[in-house]
Amino acid sequence: MSESNRETVLGSLRRALGRDGPVDEDTAAKLRARMVGHARNTVPARTDLDAAGLVELFETMAQKVHATVAHVSSMDDVPGAVGEYLRGENLPSEIVMAPDATLDAAPWSENALLDIRRGAPVESDQVSVTSVPAAVAETGTLAMYSGPDHPATLNFIPETHVVVLPAGRVVKSYEDIWDSIRAQAADPDSGRDGQLPRTVNFVTGPSRSGDIEQTLLLGAHGPRRLHIVIVDGE
Repeated sequence: MSESNRETVLGSLRRALGRDGPVDEDTAAKLRARMVGHARNTVPARTDLDAAGLVELFETMAQKVHATVAHVSSMDDVPGAVGEYLRGENLPSEIVMAPDATLDAAPWSENALLDIRRGAPVESDQVSVTSVPAAVAETGTLAMYSGPDHPATLNFIPETHVVVLPAGRVVKSYEDIWDSIRAQAADPDSGRDGQLPRTVNFVTGPSRSGDIEQTLLLGAHGPRRLHIVIVDGE
């Protein structure tokens, strides 16, 4: 954007806010402090729980929005749980999987019935498997950060999305998610070099929409099934 176009846009915003020019220095300082400080919003009291309570609340809230949940004791049990879910839903055993270090900890080769391809999905892919860096107990929401280890299209293209969630990644609220993202960006050992993820997708249940008669339709804009495998021992 050229400087003149930038000033035109900013001028329109100022007029809409009833200002004729830039804000005074005192107001500007307050705005800068707010951006740096990242003030937290209200966190519901129902999330004041221990780790086990947060996982239980997350499961309850996820099931309320039509996600299904299974538990396993370790990553060793994940391939079997994924295969069992696919068979139970009469789904194909061909899956596209994120090139994710968390998923690498599971012994996928021991389940010979699963046909696994790593990378981004194509239109013909019906099942995707990803892990998730964090989940919100408050609303049963999964927080997914795009990157080389998690192509964002895995969240949207296949009709069935299976998510592997280590229990220790369940946090209380959205505020905890943003605090974690900022901390990772600032950590020199995180590999992010001060950069935030290009996109952060908050996924609450399978994709759904309601028409004018309020008839619920699953899979309107993404997966019609969301299955979450919680790894209790992680």
